[in-house]
Amino acid sequence: MSNSDWQYPQAFLQFLQQILIAHWRALLLLLVGVCFPLLIFEQLAVVVWHNESGFSWDESILIAIHATAQPQLDQFAATLTKFGGFRGVFPIATLTLLALLYLRRWRSLTYLLTTFLGSILINRIVKELLHRVRPHFWDSLAPELDFAFPSGHAMSSMTFIAALVIVTWGTRWSWVLLAFGSIFVPAIGWTRLYLGVHFPSDVLAGWMVSLAWAIGVSLVIKPHLTGLSDLDQKVPPEETALLPEEVHTVSE
Repeated sequence: MSNSDWQYPQAFLQFLQQILIAHWRALLLLLVGVCFPLLIFEQLAVVVWHNESGFSWDESILIAIHATAQPQLDQFAATLTKFGGFRGVFPIATLTLLALLYLRRWRSLTYLLTTFLGSILINRIVKELLHRVRPHFWDSLAPELDFAFPSGHAMSSMTFIAALVIVTWGTRWSWVLLAFGSIFVPAIGWTRLYLGVHFPSDVLAGWMVSLAWAIGVSLVIKPHLTGLSDLDQKVPPEETALLPEEVHTVSE
């Protein structure tokens, strides 16, 4: 091949290298934060779709957790689990949304509102599609009447923490939320298993789909452009105005 024949392949490889260098963080986040969690969720959902009883480890883990039951833990689990559900997350989420509205952080507000409402919608749709009944190995202290897969408490707690971490990314608050969430989210998941109202696969599926949704929406709305480190300063233009590519899409 002559030098001219190699011109286009070489130009393409140079362009490809530049694109990957410019977007490697976003691509890695898409792979690890969206694709992998969705793949795990899909595998769990397929098994539940074909076999309502789920996995062999579902029952064994529940029985093992129930073996640790005692009166003090009963009361603790029944109280703690309320903070991971709609009644626990909704008031804090509402206050956060109102604060962002007052501070004119509209992009961050749009992201949180879309993520929270989308998570609720996903949960209801999947529950109605799969119709997985809840475990009934013992009488629960906090029985539930709707379907089990995926866990609503697992989804609401994970969505709440993941979305707030993304909105505050790059600030000290993101690390505080990560530390809190690393305890809060697993604790809520444990309460659902301890109370016997969910299989472990319900909780795992809820975590995975919530994580993928929160990260996926952030790649579209991009709340990380401004962060929330300087709330007392001038509102960044990206918070109240469309980005150039968004303007182009809207005008089409």
